Amino acid sequence: MSDITFNAMLREKAGKGAARACRREGRIPAVIYGGKKDAVNISLHPVELEKALDLADFYKSTIVISLGKKNEKVICKDVQFHPVTDMPVHVDFMRK
Repeated sequence: MSDITFNAMLREKAGKGAARACRREGRIPAVIYGGKKDAVNISLHPVELEKALDLADFYKSTIVISLGKKNEKVICKDVQFHPVTDMPVHVDFMRK
């Protein structure tokens, strides 16, 4: 399995409007949930995500998401893609 690390930024707001604003800034909205903790809304750099999606074992790998000084170990549960451009639109991560 590959070592995948994302440098993410926190998003303050949730919802459709906030996700669209995140995409306008050139980032990919994502969420981290599970582990009996509250969900955390984040945004990812699109180049980092596209490189990781090219790996064969992306969906089976343990991914480390660094949020400032805090790290979360997660696995990818779902990636939504744009129907025409096939670019990632949103990612769901679940804590390990």
